Amino acid sequence: MRRTVFNEDHEAFRETLRAFIEAEVVPVYDEWFAAGQAPREFYYKLGELGIFGINVPEEFGGAGLDSHKFEAVLYEETARAGVQFGGSGVHVLLALPYIKMLATDEQKKRYLPKFVTGEEMWAIAMTEPGTGSDLAGMKSTAKLSEDGTHYVLNGAKTFITGGVHADRVIVCARTAAPTAEDRRHGISLFAVDTKSEGYSVGRKLDKLGLKTSDTAELAFVDVKVPVEDLLGEENKGFYYLGHNLASERWGIAFGAYAQAKAAVRFAKQYVQERTVFGKPVAHFQNTKFELAACQAEVDAAEAVADRATEALDAGELTPAEAASAKLFCTEVAHRVIDRCLQLHGGYGYMNEYPIARLYADNRVNRIYGGTSEIMKTIIAKDMGL
Repeated sequence: MRRTVFNEDHEAFRETLRAFIEAEVVPVYDEWFAAGQAPREFYYKLGELGIFGINVPEEFGGAGLDSHKFEAVLYEETARAGVQFGGSGVHVLLALPYIKMLATDEQKKRYLPKFVTGEEMWAIAMTEPGTGSDLAGMKSTAKLSEDGTHYVLNGAKTFITGGVHADRVIVCARTAAPTAEDRRHGISLFAVDTKSEGYSVGRKLDKLGLKTSDTAELAFVDVKVPVEDLLGEENKGFYYLGHNLASERWGIAFGAYAQAKAAVRFAKQYVQERTVFGKPVAHFQNTKFELAACQAEVDAAEAVADRATEALDAGELTPAEAASAKLFCTEVAHRVIDRCLQLHGGYGYMNEYPIARLYADNRVNRIYGGTSEIMKTIIAKDMGL
C-alpha cells in the first residue's frame, strides 16, 4: 500500500537523522545503556541538529512548523536503529505544548531560545508516590507568599522522565483545596528552575526498560518559585493537563507502531542469518507464517498511526480517537515484539540483541499516558456505553 503521510521534506529529514544516529548514537549506545542515561552533552547535539526547534516559532530560534510528522519520523528512525535519545522525548512531546499554549510572551522569550538549543532541558512532574493515575489526589502544594512575589513549593514527585538532566520542570501542585463539587480544582502549573534552593533529585529509578532514559524522584522543600514562572492561570492546571493528552497518546501510539515495525525488521534479519538443522531459520514454514502474521499487524497499526497523525496535525484528533490509536498500536506492538523475540530463540533474551531491549522498552506503552484499561473506558464512554 502506498503511504502518503510523509513528503519530500520529511524524507530528507529522515536521511539526515539516520546518518546522525549511525554516527553519533549507535557507536556509544551500549555505554549509555550501561550508565542508565544518555550524557547531558548529547542534548546539545540534538539542539544543533534542530530536533528541539521544529515546532518552535521562528522568532524564538525554531523552524516555525506546526506538524508532528517530523516527530513521527524520529520515532521510526530511533526504533529502526534500536536506540533512544535518552529522556529528550518528554522535552518536545510533553513540555513544549504547555509552553506554547500557556506561556506569556515574556515567558516565551525567556524559555524558548534555550529550549531550542538544549541549553535548558525540560521535564514535567505530575505523578506522586501513592497517587498514580489519580492526579486530582496530588498532595504537593504551592502557597503564595505574603508579599505576592513567589510561591513556596513543597512535596514530592516520582516516575519523572528526564528528571535527572532537567534544567526546568513543569511541576503540578495545589494552590487551593479541592471543592466538594470538583476535586480537580486547585491545581496549578509552574516552570520550576531545578537550581532553586530546596529542589532536589532523589533516586534515579532502575526501570525494566527504557534504560537510557533518566527517570527520577523529585523533592521540593520550601522551594521559592517566582510568580513570573506560573504557567497559565491559577487553579486551572488539571484542565490544561487534559488538553494535551491527545498529542501525548498519539506519541505513544506512533512510537509503539514504530517499535513493532522495527521488531519485524530485526527478526527477519536474524532468521535469514541464523542456521539450524543445516538451513536458515527463515526457510521453515512456521517462521514464514509468524513473520507474515506480524507484518499484517504492523500494516494495520501503520494505517491507524498515520490516520491519527493526519488528524492531530489538522487539529481534529479527539480524545476517544487518540485513546483508540494508543490502545490498538500498543497492543499490536506487544504481540508482534513478543513473537519476534520468540523467533530469536535464546538469543532474543540477551540484551546484546536489540529485540530484547525492545521487548523491555515496549512494556510501559500500555501503562503510561493512561493504561490500556483507561483507554477502553474512554472509548466505551464515547460509544455511549
